[in-house]
Amino acid sequence: MPESRILLLRHAETSAPDCFHGAESDIALGDRGRTQAATVALDLATIEPVAVYSSGMLRARETAAPIARACRLVPQVIETLHERRMGPLSGQPKAEGWSTYQQAMTHWMAGDLDYTHEGGESFAAMAARTIPPFEALADRHRGQTIVVVAHGVVIRVLLCSLVDQLKLTDFAAVPIEFVAVNDLRWDGTHWSAVEFDRKSAENHSPAST
Repeated sequence: MPESRILLLRHAETSAPDCFHGAESDIALGDRGRTQAATVALDLATIEPVAVYSSGMLRARETAAPIARACRLVPQVIETLHERRMGPLSGQPKAEGWSTYQQAMTHWMAGDLDYTHEGGESFAAMAARTIPPFEALADRHRGQTIVVVAHGVVIRVLLCSLVDQLKLTDFAAVPIEFVAVNDLRWDGTHWSAVEFDRKSAENHSPAST
């Protein structure tokens, strides 16, 4: 069976990068984020993907739009790829809410995938929501290359659930820098990664959630 190539990347930097932004926070990109999106768009256009997909959240759509434009494509929305529902953490400064997020990561890496804080979404719930549509895209585009713009926690869930090289214990270590590309392959049976978190020359910003 021909391989599918999926270029999975996180959206560009938001206008408030020091805060948590879950599914409840439909924040736009900041000036730096718009520059990042324009730069990665030029890089991805050289690969000539046949389709560009994103979650329906504003920050993902604003990242996907210049990519699709550079590739002469129309971006398509996959609503179920939205960011984790974070409840009261959404919009909270990371300095204040990090311990709550860290506690969830610790439980997940230990195998307790149903754990979450009150009002938040568990690893198990995110996997059930995101893996089927993500694999459906790979099946739809056998032998082709596509771009998928998603979110930090979602990307960690997908990679740790699917890619042969990663385990649950790698969750916190998976890099999720803004607009850095994970170059994935799907052969119909196994997922593998040719490269993790590849950065464009001008796109260097700290990893965050």
